[in-house]
Amino acid sequence: KDQSAADAWVNTKIVPYKDDVQFKLITIGNEAIPGQSSSYIPDAMNNIMNSLASFGLGTTKVTTVVPMNALSTSYPPSDGAFGSDITSIMTSIMAILALQDSPLLINVYPYFAYASDPTHISLDYALFTSTAPVVVDQGLEYYNLFDGMVDAFNAALDKIGFGQITLIVAETGWPTAGNEPYTSVANAQTYNKNLLNHVTQKGTPKRPEYIMPTFFFEMFNEDLKQPTVEQNFGFFFPNMNPVYPFW
Repeated sequence: KDQSAADAWVNTKIVPYKDDVQFKLITIGNEAIPGQSSSYIPDAMNNIMNSLASFGLGTTKVTTVVPMNALSTSYPPSDGAFGSDITSIMTSIMAILALQDSPLLINVYPYFAYASDPTHISLDYALFTSTAPVVVDQGLEYYNLFDGMVDAFNAALDKIGFGQITLIVAETGWPTAGNEPYTSVANAQTYNKNLLNHVTQKGTPKRPEYIMPTFFFEMFNEDLKQPTVEQNFGFFFPNMNPVYPFW
């Protein structure tokens, strides 16, 4: 809420490193929307933008990261819509992003959707291994759940008048243990390899030409996280040995 607090944060956390580090994006909150902090995000974004400009860092863009539960509806993808409790907040945020030509970051986990409803969601659809379209929505064919989840966000942006905003996947991955048989090394390796091939070659059915930047979650297993699935998303053990061949 306070511009001076934003100035102090940028001056402490960004300015000392600006000559050695290229700061492309600053995210104001990770999965803070929906939640008690939601209403603060637009003002915080504006304050950080003002601070960056004042320190000559106006090329650094400001955004936020939202999870799937920011959508009240995600199936079929064309029905994607933000929850009514956050629609006005998301509209304000999208206006800020549009001014900067900045992307919205989203966290997308087909694993959680599949593991919560394996009766209706096939493993092939979740792992990019389906050879035929599983969902056909307004003429668009979906072979994998990842694309369906991303396009639900694209549809939600369309509905609030900001379909031009691009998306970046800030987190996606598959755990190797903790909820067998849905978690396994084989499933994690298959998902991540197929994801890599997919996002580096093509976009989603709704945005086929847009090669979407995507971040894997995560580099290392985290033993202090809540047991047990959350501890096992890593490509490496803490001793730096690989959990499975990938890189």
